[in-house]
Amino acid sequence: MIKCIEWSFTKNMRVEFDDFAIDCEVQYGKRKKLLIQIDSVGFITVKAPNGTSEEIIEEIIRKNEKKIKARLDEIDEIKEKLKGRTYDGEGKFLHLGKEYPLDELINTVDLSEEEQKANLKKFYFSSCKKIIPERIKIYQEQLGVKPKIVEIDESKTKWGACTSDKKITFNYRLAMAPIEAIDYVVVHELCHLQHMNHDRSFWRLVGSILPDYKERQEYLYKYGQFLTL
Repeated sequence: MIKCIEWSFTKNMRVEFDDFAIDCEVQYGKRKKLLIQIDSVGFITVKAPNGTSEEIIEEIIRKNEKKIKARLDEIDEIKEKLKGRTYDGEGKFLHLGKEYPLDELINTVDLSEEEQKANLKKFYFSSCKKIIPERIKIYQEQLGVKPKIVEIDESKTKWGACTSDKKITFNYRLAMAPIEAIDYVVVHELCHLQHMNHDRSFWRLVGSILPDYKERQEYLYKYGQFLTL
């Protein structure tokens, strides 16, 4: 069963199964292939070529039922874990991809929630300032490059950045991610010391150091939004 609300270039669609339903937004445009995207909070977008029928879209959604359901279950699991992040000394927070009780990461005694948040942020900054240089040392030798300046900062949109004068910055929230994801960002930015854009040469260089970089990249795509205080 399909229920649609017609908009100008988009429409909302629901495809119902025996035990659940998939709701999505269909966006039509000048493209050759149909693409299904699921963002980090579970919003599903179907990008379809102009003129694609509802029947074809439903058919493709049904063919991808298991993958879509698995991804949505994965997101729900993350949301459940986030409910346990309470600033009461017993809440659990990530460090290098593993969960720890808050009072194992910072002192929580007689501190307000805001004070605990501030201390936790300082902890992540401190951790990042220690880990990032260690990882840079490993990979800069492999790549034959060396940044002039390395800084840890706070960004809502980037995990790392590299400027033409060889200054590299890293997001302090990386301290919450597994070391494999941290290494991906480190290698990514170091490779920009040779290739400032994202052309084929850049990605070949990244792949020569981390052949599985796409899997590491995927972690940040899937879970990056949840690596927060």
